[in-house]
Amino acid sequence: MNSMLWWILAVVITVVVTIAVLYLRDINRAYERINGKSMVISSPFGDIEFSEGGNVTGDPVLVIHGAGGGYDQGKQIAETVLDEQFRWIIPSRFGYLRSALPEDATWDDQAEAYDFLLDYLGVEQTAVVAMSQGGASALLFAANHPERISSLTCISCGVATLASENQAGADRKGNALKWIFTFDFPYWIISKLFKKQFMGLLGVNKDVIAELTPEQLERLGYFINSMNPVSRRSAGVTFDNREPLPGDRIAAIKAPVLIIHARDDMLQLYHNAEFAAFSIPGAELLSYESGGHLLMIVEEQEIKTRLKNLIIKVNDDLIKRLDNHE
Repeated sequence: MNSMLWWILAVVITVVVTIAVLYLRDINRAYERINGKSMVISSPFGDIEFSEGGNVTGDPVLVIHGAGGGYDQGKQIAETVLDEQFRWIIPSRFGYLRSALPEDATWDDQAEAYDFLLDYLGVEQTAVVAMSQGGASALLFAANHPERISSLTCISCGVATLASENQAGADRKGNALKWIFTFDFPYWIISKLFKKQFMGLLGVNKDVIAELTPEQLERLGYFINSMNPVSRRSAGVTFDNREPLPGDRIAAIKAPVLIIHARDDMLQLYHNAEFAAFSIPGAELLSYESGGHLLMIVEEQEIKTRLKNLIIKVNDDLIKRLDNHE
């Protein structure tokens, strides 16, 4: 009996040590990955972290990440849906990584921070691509600063809250994610041991997961793993879940808008896309029957092509109008 207890104890110690070693390895790599690859500037809203990519002489595109992100997630979004001919400008939103979270901050404040960043970079006008919870500040940036936006693309974005049973379920997912994003270890262990269940929290149902190719599964896994370390993103996640969505205010948007959304998105429900398409004058809705909340990975090539065509067309039309005016 004693030998059995010692054997069980040895197994338990081995498992605990193995988990600790793997966790420390992964979390150290995660901190190394986000360090030294971005810049920080001071602003009236505190520090703003950002990075750039693509073609430095290309047409600018402001890339706004979703919940659980930062400039590093924004870079993944850019690499997935943008052509490298464009200049990628990728800030970390309030409370993410090295960007400050001002006291009593609002989505309007976040929009003003984008305006400040563009001034700092000497960019007069830009296309904007937003994903998920990044949509709220992107939409208000377009509404508040029409002169700075050449086009806006919202991918699986939150726009307006609707009282419904499905919305209550989506809110529960958001609250669960807020808790998971509080500390590094719970996120790491849950995303490792319960990856499929965690994908469900991210708004990707089991039918979508079953249809993913090995390459798409690998990219989805990388997307989930790269949200480590979550403790550096926790304040931003809390802010995202606290602030109300812009709702009717988006009717003031004048820029060309492309709304991209999957009908089976269970985190940012499809009514967000319908509301945006109905409320924004001239907005175009590109909808998919399936793809879940990470639609950009499932439909990468078509989304990339539509985005490229939109940005180039809008910029060409602007050049023609300027030429005719002269």
